[in-house]
Amino acid sequence: MICPNCRSKNIGIIGPQQYYCWDCYIELSVQNDMLHLHEVEADGSLSSLDDLFSDDERRIES
Repeated sequence: MICPNCRSKNIGIIGPQQYYCWDCYIELSVQNDMLHLHEVEADGSLSSLDDLFSDDERRIES
């Protein structure tokens, strides 16, 4: 898997269908062959970054 934000392969698994990019510090989750990207805020909440990427950039090849 490659991070669509920074193009890094430095991705770790944090749960079922949940990943974390260690280079740009965003959380990625997979639902219905689509990546959903979130920024982890200082208080631990997540802010969606999906609107910054096209569906093609977020689609997972299955």
